[in-house]
Order: sequence, then structure tokens, then C-alpha cells
Amino acid sequence: MSEPSEVLIESAKAVQEVSKTTSNAIDAAKQAGGFIAKFISGPLEQGMGIFEDKLRYMRWERQVRFMQRANEVLKEIGLTSPNKTIPLKIAIPLLQGASIEEDDSLQDRWVNLLVNAGNAGSHIEIHRSFIEVLSQINSLEAKILDVLYSLPFEKVRHQGIYTGDLPNSARLISDDERENLNNIKESLSEEVILALANLARVGCITGGLTWGGGESFNPVNVTVFGKAFVQACRIKST
Repeated sequence: MSEPSEVLIESAKAVQEVSKTTSNAIDAAKQAGGFIAKFISGPLEQGMGIFEDKLRYMRWERQVRFMQRANEVLKEIGLTSPNKTIPLKIAIPLLQGASIEEDDSLQDRWVNLLVNAGNAGSHIEIHRSFIEVLSQINSLEAKILDVLYSLPFEKVRHQGIYTGDLPNSARLISDDERENLNNIKESLSEEVILALANLARVGCITGGLTWGGGESFNPVNVTVFGKAFVQACRIKST
């Protein structure tokens, strides 16, 4: 009996690789499908269907990190599983956005959005607009939001937020200081100015106008929408 030809050997190897790839794909679909099913309160088959239709071709390693972090955050707040169903019109774009986010700090905000949406105790309603905004900001803009919305602007009388020290810090402007604001040296970089402009565009802050009609971002003010968005991207400490 003659030895198998090289063609047959290579063909067998190819069949094995295809089988291995198919098996891995099925395992990935089951893992992702089970994760999704928990948040939409649907059967595994529905979760796998969403994965196959919407998420299959996105980066699997980013999906794995997202699922791991979501499970970790659920555990941190004392939940073994979500206790609130997320509507598909929220769940699908949220999962899509999270799966393509390459920055870990931003992906953690997607995690928080998902966990808050699936936690009845958060008392946070996740709107489509939050998902759209999160998909349109970068890590610098997210950091600036954290700085701005950490100020006690609801407890102190002020005339806006001084942004000259961003992105590292910001402070509330007193009534007296507002009159002399134009005399204060600003050190805003072009990058920070563009970040503030984008945050104003998506409704998270408001700026002002110069005498010539141009945009001004010193001072700025927070917005009702911005406050709700930032809260939705945070997990309350227990």
C-alpha cells in the first residue's frame, strides 16, 4: 500500500484546522450568547442570534474583556446576574459600541452603562443618546468630564467653571473673579480646546461667545444632560 500523498496529508490538516476553527467559533457564540441573554432576559438562542448577527465580526478579545469586566463589576455591587431587563434597542447598540472600543478606560464606561442598565438598584435609565455620546468622545474628553462633574457646583454659588488648568483640574469661579477673568492667563492647549468644543457639541457642557461671535470655553458650565450622562457612566460606591 503506497504512502499517503502530500496532497492528502495537507488536505487532512486543512480539515482539522477548519474543524478546530468551527469549534472555537461555536464556543465563542455560546459564551457571548449566554452573556447577552442574561441582560435581555432571553433564551441562549436569542443571545447567540444577536452575537451572530451583530457582533460576530468584531474583535473577540475586546468582547472578552468587556464581558469579564461586566461580571467583575456586577460582583462588586453584590449581584451575580443582572436583575433588570435591557430593551433590545438599548442593548444591541450598547454591545456594539463596547465591542469596538479599544481604550480600556473608555470600555470601562461602556461596562458601567451596561451594568447600570441591568441593575434595578441603580435607578438609572439608560437612553440611546448616552450610547451615542459615549461613542463620540475620546479618553481626554472623558477625563475632562470627570474633572468638571466632580466639582461641587450644586452646593456653591459660582459664575461658571475656570478651565485654564484642564485637563488635570478645574475650579469654580467666584462672583468677584468673574469680573477679572479676562485678565487671568489661560493655558488651554489646542487639544483641550477641541475636546471642550466636542463636549459642547454633544450637550455635556455649555460655553460662551466672544465679542466677535466666536466660541469661548473659559468659563464653561455643566448641563442637565451632561450630569445624567456622567452618572450613567459611573457605578455608585456601596
